Amino acid sequence: MSVAMNKSALFVCLGNICRSTMAESMMNHMLKDQGVADEWTVDSAATSTYEIGNEPDDRGIDVLKKKSIEPTRHHARQITKQDYEKFHYIFGFDEDNLRELKRKKPASSTSLVRLLGDLDPKGERIIHDPYYLDKQAFEKVFAQNQRCLEIFLKEVLGE
Repeated sequence: MSVAMNKSALFVCLGNICRSTMAESMMNHMLKDQGVADEWTVDSAATSTYEIGNEPDDRGIDVLKKKSIEPTRHHARQITKQDYEKFHYIFGFDEDNLRELKRKKPASSTSLVRLLGDLDPKGERIIHDPYYLDKQAFEKVFAQNQRCLEIFLKEVLGE
């Protein structure tokens, strides 16, 4: 595995329009704040084909903008076998995501597949899909993502 691959993260949820795109935008913002954005590859994807080609949910975009985070330009896509070779860290958001990610993972892949919520200092392992819920659910996703990403970056940046 190359050193560059160690600096790569893929966020994967069911449709790739809510949780994963928010995490991607937040991670890019945090890496930029740390001055290391150009050293990292960050993306997001879906386990399903439900939303392929669609843009992120407006409610998630609104939450990001309210927090002064520029949403990543993105169209939903499904995870591919190549993603398991390209990305060192692959994060799911709930047990269904995790199960599907592990099922699709090629035997030769060295990617680390886990729940983003495993990093939550509050112990909230599952980051629930806010799609059918209200804007407050997107605020909660933001807060959970933020806590987890802060811990992740401390681990990988050695702070």
